[in-house]
Amino acid sequence: MPSFDVVSEVDSHELKNAVDQANREIGNRFDFKGSDSNVELNGSEMKVSSDSKFRVEQVVSVLHQKLAKRGIDISCLEAGDVDEALKNAKQVIKVREGLDKELAKKVVKSIKDSKLKVQAAIQGEQVRVTGKKRDDLQKVMALLKDAKIGVPLQFNNFRD
Repeated sequence: MPSFDVVSEVDSHELKNAVDQANREIGNRFDFKGSDSNVELNGSEMKVSSDSKFRVEQVVSVLHQKLAKRGIDISCLEAGDVDEALKNAKQVIKVREGLDKELAKKVVKSIKDSKLKVQAAIQGEQVRVTGKKRDDLQKVMALLKDAKIGVPLQFNNFRD
């Protein structure tokens, strides 16, 4: 019976490369000269720091450009508030990976509402979709690509 998994993943190697490129560009740009602006990556959390709130927003803009060039969907980022203290401003940006229970239920509900002859089951941080026909599974993929779930979805482990 054909099946595939619906997941939400971010390539950590590409994420690290994008952060390195953003730091390199920030170091070279004239409008950041003399400021202590940088992006630090700790696991699935990025910490943006600079002199002022305005510069933090500029650094985040540069970071978004580099992430987009590396093929990472920006909708997987969850930005916190900018904390300002004297001559320092920081912002924490979390990278969301995996489907939590609410998002998985949303995916399953949209599949069931489509009335296609497939079964969807939540398995941890992914959703397994099985069906008798390969065409039905491809229709589900197209349906989920068009759906507004809130996180980027990938389809892997396709088996015939």
